[in-house]
Amino acid sequence: MKRFAALFNAIDQSTKTTVKVAALADYFSTAPDDDRLWTIALFSGRRPKRAVTTTKLREWAAERANIPLWLFEESYSIVGDLAETITLVLPPNPTQDDQSLAAWIAALREIYTQDEEARKAFVLDAWTTLGGTERFIFNKLITGGFRVGVSQKLMTRALSRATGKPEPELAHRLMGNWHPDDTTWHGLVEAEDASADASRPYPFYLAYGLEAEPQELGDPQDWRAEWKWDGIRGQLILRDGAYFVWSRGEELMTDRFPELARAVDFMPDGTVLDGELLVWPGGQPAPSSFNALQARIGRKTVPKKLLAEAPVVLHAYDLLEWQGQDIRSRPFAERRALLEQACAALPDDAPIRLSPQLTFPTWDALADQRATARDAQAEGVMLKRADSPYLAGRKKGDWWKWKLDPLTIDAVMIYAQSGSGRRANLFTDFTFAVWNGNDLVPFTKAYSGLTDAEFRKITAWVRKNTLERFGPVRKVTPHHVFEIAFEGIQRSTRHKSGVALRFPRMLRWRQDKPLQEANTLADLEEMLRIYG
Repeated sequence: MKRFAALFNAIDQSTKTTVKVAALADYFSTAPDDDRLWTIALFSGRRPKRAVTTTKLREWAAERANIPLWLFEESYSIVGDLAETITLVLPPNPTQDDQSLAAWIAALREIYTQDEEARKAFVLDAWTTLGGTERFIFNKLITGGFRVGVSQKLMTRALSRATGKPEPELAHRLMGNWHPDDTTWHGLVEAEDASADASRPYPFYLAYGLEAEPQELGDPQDWRAEWKWDGIRGQLILRDGAYFVWSRGEELMTDRFPELARAVDFMPDGTVLDGELLVWPGGQPAPSSFNALQARIGRKTVPKKLLAEAPVVLHAYDLLEWQGQDIRSRPFAERRALLEQACAALPDDAPIRLSPQLTFPTWDALADQRATARDAQAEGVMLKRADSPYLAGRKKGDWWKWKLDPLTIDAVMIYAQSGSGRRANLFTDFTFAVWNGNDLVPFTKAYSGLTDAEFRKITAWVRKNTLERFGPVRKVTPHHVFEIAFEGIQRSTRHKSGVALRFPRMLRWRQDKPLQEANTLADLEEMLRIYG
């Protein structure tokens, strides 16, 4: 596993895309086929499931390091990452094993059905034979927590350099419901018929956020606008008499939305639609909130009652394949015209709806419509150049998302938890509260939004102002106020506050604001009434 460990270090220790691509390309050019296949799988989230509980790993690591368990736990609370803590406390190995990545994963998967004694023997042997980085990777794999900062785009770029194949073709090949058990390196990357699977989606075209004024885009007549819906983006694929639903996150979700099966009754075979999955009961003027959709996402089988209460439709806004032909290279205006023709005769109860376009003679007129987006349960508007093709990945210039400014509230930090990876020695995950009379009521967590310097500063403060410890979590003196930004608010019976926020993050550290001036639970309730 030394070759894979060297790749991991090269990626983890650099922030430069060029360095990461070069390291990946070199690896994909020289590693054995099985290792290359498993590397793609791991980097795209197809990691093995957890084989041993973290409790047992902590006990075994303390035993192997010949230290008391309390000392290991104290070390863990400081380091903040279990795999790294184990790697650090174990003694170095004079000789190191060099089995392949694929061999280690095969061995790891074999212990799923073994008893605890056999699992312990396997883990201790691995710790005894692996070097530092390899040991860290093994710990991540056996806990099911292996992750690395490699995007699908970065990986396809490296594969393109290593194989000579075009990036869009490779992106197409890597999407879909594949696993190393079901394919080979040749079948996934090199075979001529690798994309013949009827269910295989197209790579999604992603928009950048609009940071400048829309007037800088030029003549508004060159652009088309539509609502940026607050749902799940997906592709509905109709091929070979069947239907398939893919999320933007490359997850096959067909079984979760059985009502979309009727799409084959209304659209011809050889059709691929790009759109938004929304809960939209009949007769309702706007879709339900994302909260209603969340009730469907986590279920692979949907009870009849939920199917009736929260029916899902695809709001189609682009046509990628028509009559079996890939039409992504055609201008958006032409694809949209075909989409409108395809949807013209759809009955009201069809599981597909045409996402309406917004009419705007001027940019100011569109800004006025954008301001009403929340009334339509939308996050803002999408802007698409009329002559733009449908590309793969995130590209600048032709597609922009012009989102509403986030909602904000001032809250008090009451708990802090250490981060992971390069921020394992910093407190980066915080719990926030608002006032309810004289009490502080927790209502959300956030871990992003501050600079590294701010994280270092707040970490020093947390260490000096800890009231209690609960494992890696510290209760701190209520003192600091932060402005929390979020995209939506909904009722929640799982939270003490009775509300849950969508995409919370720290917008500002309000060092100018006293504790008593933080917002209240009543303020959250009012926001829930208006925006929930």
